[in-house]
Amino acid sequence: MEIFIDIIIIAVCIAALWFGAVWVVGSASLIARRFGLSELVIGLTIVAIATSAPEFAVTVYAAFTGKAAISVGNIVGSDIFNLGIILGIVALHSILFISKTLFYRDGFLLFAAGILLVIFFRDLKLDWWEGLILFSTLVLYIYILIRQKYPVEEELPEGTFRWYHIPELIVGAAVIVTAAHFLVSSASDIARFAGLSEWFIGITIVAAGTSAPELATSVAAIVKGKHGISVGNLIGSDLFNMLGVLGVASMLRPLRIQTSEYTGNIILAVSLGILLIMMRTGWKITKTEAVLLICIALFRWSFEFIF
Repeated sequence: MEIFIDIIIIAVCIAALWFGAVWVVGSASLIARRFGLSELVIGLTIVAIATSAPEFAVTVYAAFTGKAAISVGNIVGSDIFNLGIILGIVALHSILFISKTLFYRDGFLLFAAGILLVIFFRDLKLDWWEGLILFSTLVLYIYILIRQKYPVEEELPEGTFRWYHIPELIVGAAVIVTAAHFLVSSASDIARFAGLSEWFIGITIVAAGTSAPELATSVAAIVKGKHGISVGNLIGSDLFNMLGVLGVASMLRPLRIQTSEYTGNIILAVSLGILLIMMRTGWKITKTEAVLLICIALFRWSFEFIF
C-alpha cells in the first residue's frame, strides 16, 4: 500500500515540476523584460535556469540528503532523455538542419562537458574545485555568447508585466522545490522496496520526470513548426545541467558514486560523441539518425536492468 502511495506521489510531483517550471519561465521572462533586459540575457540566464529548475532542485536536494546516486543519475539520465528520446521524437517529425555555429560552439562544448565529467568522476567523486571548474566554464560560455551577440533561439511568452508575476515566480519556485523533495523521497522508497539502486531510479523515473519542461517546450516547437528551436533548447538545457547544476551541487557538497555508476558517465560521453557526428554528417539529423538516438537512449536504460 505504501508503495502505491509513493507511485501516486511521484506522478503528482512530476506534474507539479512541470507546472511549476511553466510558471517560473513565464513570470521570470516578463519580469526581466519589465526591467529592460535583452532577450539574449533572458534566454541564457533566467529562462535557462528556470527550465532546468526541476533538475537543479532534485539534484541539490538529493546531494544535501546524501543521495548522490539520485543526484548524479538525475543529470546523466536527463541529458540522455533530452538528447535521445526528445530530440529523436523531434527529428522523426522533421529533418533537423544544424548550423555551423550550433555545431562548433555548442555541440563541441556539450561533448567536452561529457568528457570532463568522465575525467572528474574517475575517482568516483566530484569535489568542490571540480564543480567550480564546471560552473566557471558555464559562466565563460554565457559571457562569450553575450560578447558575440548571437540571437537566442528561444520562444519567450508574449504579454505585459503585471504585479502578480512576482508572487507567481515565488510560488512556482516553491512548488518546484517542494515537489523535488517528495519526488526524491518516494523514488528512494520504491528503489529500496524493489531492490533497485537509487542510481537506477535517478537515471530513469526521476530523470524523465525532471525533463518534463524540456519535453513540453519541444512538443510546442514541433506543433508551431519551429524544429530548430528544439535542438538549441535541448543542447542548452543539457549544458546547464552538466556544467551549472552538477557544478553548484558539488560545490555545496562533494558528490560520490559507485564504480558501476561511473559507467553511466562514460555512456553519456559516448552518446554525445555520436550526436556530434550526426550533427556534422550533412549538417542535419535525419529520421534514420533519430531512430538511432532513441535506440541508444533505450539501450542505456535497459543496460541498467542487465547490469
